[in-house]
Amino acid sequence: MVWFKFALCLAIILFAGIKLARYGDAIAEKTGLGRVWIGLVLLAGITSMPELVTGVSSAGLVGSADLALGTILGSCSLNLAIIALLDILYARTPVLSVASPNHMASAGWGILLVAIAGGAVLTGERLSGLALGWVGIPSILILMLYLVVMWWMFRRERDRQVALAVGTSSAYKELPAKKVYLRFALAGMAVIGAGIWLSFIGNEIALTTGWDATFVGSLFLAITTSMPELVVCIAALRLGAVDMSIANILGSNMLNVALIAPVDLFYTKGPILSLASVSNLVTAAVVIVMNLIVIAGLRFGQRRKIFVVSSWYSPALVVLYMLAAYVLFTSGIGL
Repeated sequence: MVWFKFALCLAIILFAGIKLARYGDAIAEKTGLGRVWIGLVLLAGITSMPELVTGVSSAGLVGSADLALGTILGSCSLNLAIIALLDILYARTPVLSVASPNHMASAGWGILLVAIAGGAVLTGERLSGLALGWVGIPSILILMLYLVVMWWMFRRERDRQVALAVGTSSAYKELPAKKVYLRFALAGMAVIGAGIWLSFIGNEIALTTGWDATFVGSLFLAITTSMPELVVCIAALRLGAVDMSIANILGSNMLNVALIAPVDLFYTKGPILSLASVSNLVTAAVVIVMNLIVIAGLRFGQRRKIFVVSSWYSPALVVLYMLAAYVLFTSGIGL
């Protein structure tokens, strides 16, 4: 029965995710905010809700810091691995070569946020006193930095879209704005609802395996909670909205790390980053390296794919993700 519910959730996410990408693209055009900003904030906020719910339930109900943090960081690494799939599906040229160079800033800020979280995990209980109540100062710092970065990116993209608006054609003139917003909201609620349900189903399946909490969170729960990102990104790519697709991935990653703060609020045993296992540093390190690879792919754009169907960075991203999963699985709790 649980696998039937799993399949049903995936079907809902697939249908609603395709609609969400289309109407998100329409909103980007009608509001003038652009695909990058819509992907960074609007789509990222919707597709990251399963991570929030799973993290909160893992911290508050299960009481496992490793399960919560593993889900968040594991989702980040899987999201970056999705870029490899997008590169394969984008048959013309390397997908990062046609994406805006502005995504390098998103990847760079993502590295900083993960580095702060990793540093707090590394120091462990030595800095557990840096807290407001039981919520760690590093968690609060990450959230505040995220909000500042989003405000800065909003202003930058707004100015950029004003400059690009002259002479651009409208692809969604036949769709009334109210209808676009309503359908986007309905599709968003469907994705959020199914994604949250999927996270609970994933938690139900994962808890019966007896695997290490960090591995379960970093792999299985991360896969289930990243399904909305996967579907929306592929749908956006099929629309030709490469920037919105890449922005959704990088924006979701930044938001995922920022969600450590509300998750920490529900983890009443103490600062969640200070009490999490150092095995989470494996995933954090992999996420940082994967972001650096994405930055390199954006910076040194190539016209042709080296491996016929994929660029040089696609196998690198996949191998790094699989390597992290293997290390966590073989090392277990004692890592």
